[in-house]
Amino acid sequence: MSDSQIYQKLFANIEKVIQGQSSAIRKLLAAFFSEGHVLLEDVPGTGKTTLAKALAKSIDIEFQRIQFTPDLLPTDILGVSIFNQKDQDFEFHPGPIFSNILLADEINRASPRTQSALLEAMGERQVSIERNHHQLDDLFFVIATQNPVEYHGTYPLPEAQMDRFSMRFSLGYVEQDEEVSIMENQNTSHPLTSLTSCINKEDVLSLKQKVSEVQISDEIKHYIVGLIRATRNIEGILNGASPRASLSLMKAAQALALFDGQDYVIPEHIQELAIPVISHRLIMDSQSRFSGNNNEKIVENILSDTPVPV
Repeated sequence: MSDSQIYQKLFANIEKVIQGQSSAIRKLLAAFFSEGHVLLEDVPGTGKTTLAKALAKSIDIEFQRIQFTPDLLPTDILGVSIFNQKDQDFEFHPGPIFSNILLADEINRASPRTQSALLEAMGERQVSIERNHHQLDDLFFVIATQNPVEYHGTYPLPEAQMDRFSMRFSLGYVEQDEEVSIMENQNTSHPLTSLTSCINKEDVLSLKQKVSEVQISDEIKHYIVGLIRATRNIEGILNGASPRASLSLMKAAQALALFDGQDYVIPEHIQELAIPVISHRLIMDSQSRFSGNNNEKIVENILSDTPVPV
């Protein structure tokens, strides 16, 4: 299969389950193939977990799900050493983090101590356990979900955690006709139960390699850095976006270009991804928050004020 066929086949397979969410699927795949991680933030019932499961079932790779709760421990994620009576030695039992796609469901319900178990894994694709370093698979990909409305019994994700997500976006509600179609499709069974894999690990690795080969001009690179640096000089912003945001925006834009059948990035790719890549990395002071301003509006204003390369 060609690169475009791999992408189109995967996209169409996921769309069998997630209807009316083509933009969300496009962003998810851009993050996946550019070696990023995704935070899905939306109200319950919009399909966050279903989207993650649909991606996992569409690829013939290992998938694990962790339901984050206040009593979850770091060892429940990373694994633990158990004494083997027969060998008279400790034997390491790997946790669910040793997978390809990891769904961290309701991640903000776990304590900061447990949340921190993901930091090294998301940043370096390795985990350190009992003075030993364990490498994770090249396809390691975290999809985390959280409810932005209900805060009782939750722990806000710290800045370091948020910065490790290349994108944060919501699915939102679908149109009326699409919601009716969802009801009809799930009348007897959920489409997810019959979904099968359509590509394998080799297909994914091939497409990832092609993403990194997509050309990006110096003008586009300066455009990206200009957007990121603008977040650091705005009144009311305590912390702007980091250089990691520049890298995430560049790599995800390369993925979009490849999806669109282009061998180079254009400004429209940057503009499509700017809000999901940048907004969650900004920290506003209390006065700005209470004035009704929000991170998405700030990024929109930056896009409007920054000259577009021609």
